[in-house]
Amino acid sequence: YTYRVLLMTTRRERGRPMDGPSWFGTEPFFGLDVKDWKPGEALQFDPEKAIGYPSPLAELPAGRYRLQAVIDLNGWSHDVAGAPGNGYSEIQTLEHDPEQPTALHLEIAKTVPVRELKDTESTKFIRLKSRLLSEFYHHDVYLRAAVGFPDSYDEDKQKRYPAVYTIPGFGGTINNAGRGVRSSEYAADGFEPIVIFLDPDCPTGHHVFADSANNGPRGQALIEELIPYLEREFRLIPEVGARFVTGHSSGGWSSLWLQVAYPDTFGGVWSGSPDPVDFTAFQTIDIYDEKENMFTLADGSPRPLSRGDWGSPLLTKSFCLMEETVGRGGQLQSFEAVFSPRGPDGRPRQLWNRQTGKLDAAVAQAWRRYDIREIVAHDWSRLGPKLKGKLHLFCGDKDTFLLEGAFFKLRDALERLGSDAYVEVIPGAGHGLPPSVHRKMVEQMAASAAANATHRK
Repeated sequence: YTYRVLLMTTRRERGRPMDGPSWFGTEPFFGLDVKDWKPGEALQFDPEKAIGYPSPLAELPAGRYRLQAVIDLNGWSHDVAGAPGNGYSEIQTLEHDPEQPTALHLEIAKTVPVRELKDTESTKFIRLKSRLLSEFYHHDVYLRAAVGFPDSYDEDKQKRYPAVYTIPGFGGTINNAGRGVRSSEYAADGFEPIVIFLDPDCPTGHHVFADSANNGPRGQALIEELIPYLEREFRLIPEVGARFVTGHSSGGWSSLWLQVAYPDTFGGVWSGSPDPVDFTAFQTIDIYDEKENMFTLADGSPRPLSRGDWGSPLLTKSFCLMEETVGRGGQLQSFEAVFSPRGPDGRPRQLWNRQTGKLDAAVAQAWRRYDIREIVAHDWSRLGPKLKGKLHLFCGDKDTFLLEGAFFKLRDALERLGSDAYVEVIPGAGHGLPPSVHRKMVEQMAASAAANATHRK
């Protein structure tokens, strides 16, 4: 085994240590890189060589801990601990006294089971080999999706249906559809679409269905391979006006990106709380301003990554350390994997220095090709007519992850351009939006589908 061994801890009496880290309330954990570690060979977790969060292993406070060791044998998911096939140990308890260290033996002898995704009458799981992505990665890569059917699908074998493509947020995978896709959640006023749950999971995080130097032709594979396959296999209406795309958070950014990047493919987007859509307001930083620092604000105080909705605000520097200790697949790392060029070491080039927070101006300029507000503004003469009636955007004015600033800038740019985009700011809402927003989205989809069907006739 060559990669990172993770040592996870918790002081909680319940739950598995390996289920951390998480966005909020992450407990101490540590990482040690190994090369050619062989089964049955003892490994000493050396405090001098290990990295740790929130501090080195040698500084772990005294106390009672429950521990687990984990290794990433899957290699294909962003989840380096909980993905199917990953190795882990039984939980051991340690009474830790820094003055009198105790040896603890952990044996990685179990693997996370593969979750079987079973077809039902209303949901079918798709696994399609991608020629484009297989060529990029030089091994077989599969596109995955879950297709949810309305109740009427089996009643009239001639009837064709519009499609709603839905994309989960960061951390979402095909397993989130394990209990089935309920197309009824998108039904309204005679509108009963087939709902396709897309899988954005990849080794670097969430690939957001954007073609990139590090993740390959993700958008192209969706447009040229998966959608045509679905339209051949199922009774989908193979027309622009019958394809809708939606998502929340990273899924919100993905859906908006797909609509803007492929305006002749999709007939409408419903984007909720999207990740930064303007990189002059990448949460709280203008990435194009070399004087800014990723870790500190202008007054020298720590730069926040969130509001304190669910406890103390996340701080960017601390969050970066957590991601670097995990190794790969984190949210901020995921942005770099999509937006950054590939470096000479084969990894995404970093936008900021992990020790100092200093921005790399060349990398920032490379990110411009994914800056949605800038793309729309600079190419409006072409995009404007293609996006007419298609943009539906929603965000809270107190977004938990400080995303409203970029959202407001896109809203203002669309107004200046004379766009007919529907843009709604929900007063008092954080990152999660109220159920009324989903209902409004579905009603708008139904209206768009009806209008497009009338035009088609």
